[in-house]
Amino acid sequence: MGKKNKIYLLAYALIIFLVPAIWKNNYHLMVLNIAALNIVVVIGLNLLMGFAGQISLGHAAFFGLGAYLSAIFTATFGFPLWPTIILAMVITGMVAYAIGIPTLKLEGHYLVMATLGFNVIIYILMIQLDGVTGGPSGFPGIPRLQVGGFVFDSDRKIYYLLWTISVGTLLLSLNLIHSRVGRAMAALSHNEIAARCAGIDTESYKVKVFVISAVLASLAGSCYAHYITFVSPGTFSFFYSIQVVTMVLIGGIGSLWGSVLGAILLTILPEILHAVKEYNVLIYGIILMVVLIFFPQGLFPVVAGIFRKRKEEARSGMELVPRKGP
Repeated sequence: MGKKNKIYLLAYALIIFLVPAIWKNNYHLMVLNIAALNIVVVIGLNLLMGFAGQISLGHAAFFGLGAYLSAIFTATFGFPLWPTIILAMVITGMVAYAIGIPTLKLEGHYLVMATLGFNVIIYILMIQLDGVTGGPSGFPGIPRLQVGGFVFDSDRKIYYLLWTISVGTLLLSLNLIHSRVGRAMAALSHNEIAARCAGIDTESYKVKVFVISAVLASLAGSCYAHYITFVSPGTFSFFYSIQVVTMVLIGGIGSLWGSVLGAILLTILPEILHAVKEYNVLIYGIILMVVLIFFPQGLFPVVAGIFRKRKEEARSGMELVPRKGP
């Protein structure tokens, strides 16, 4: 990870730390907490889409698996909280590995349909296994997150925990893409045939990134369940999968900082549009359409390009200024 990313991370962490001092409203903090969870999911999905070149419409299923597994193990069977979250991540990773091996051999819309089908299957199981999951009515009574004797029982308390997890996810992912594995993933996304000819085991890398992406979604799902203390199947329908894919596209495929931007924007935007309830879906759709048509690379690469261009212009302008003699 380069020096610039370290500076950006420090600035990002400082902003996160200061936000609760500015925003006192608990509802605003709740929206930001959901944004933090979405960031974790979107970063994982962007690793898959931007660095492994695979599109998935099944991440709502992994998000839901993490939520329901953690909820059932803790509330029904009395398992300890944090080991259960790790167990849910492991089980989700195993499921992702099992379906990833055959599914990732597909390409294009076949892969999209396969992951969408998996999402639908998990969604149906959440509804039909009502004796375990609570069915359409949902699963209540989930214990809150806690560390030792400290219980995260308010939006303000849990804000720092969830955003710390999102920053940690970003940090680990930035280190990953700047490692040898990350360079192999980048080669895979640019040209799979060339990467294979260079000796990269492309099939193995695809599955590994798919599993990492699913595990991150599971972590976010578990945190969501213990934050809201209630889960229902509607939260984990394929519409959420479409939403997180849109967040990746808006932020910029292959840009982890774009994942942060896309997740925050598309989590906050519907709340802003509540002021125009009658037209919020129309306005939301128009905004997405404009961004996807005019900024196909995503917002973050465009914004970064503007700042880079201005910096280069300022540097060239300084070079053109004649130096004064002694």
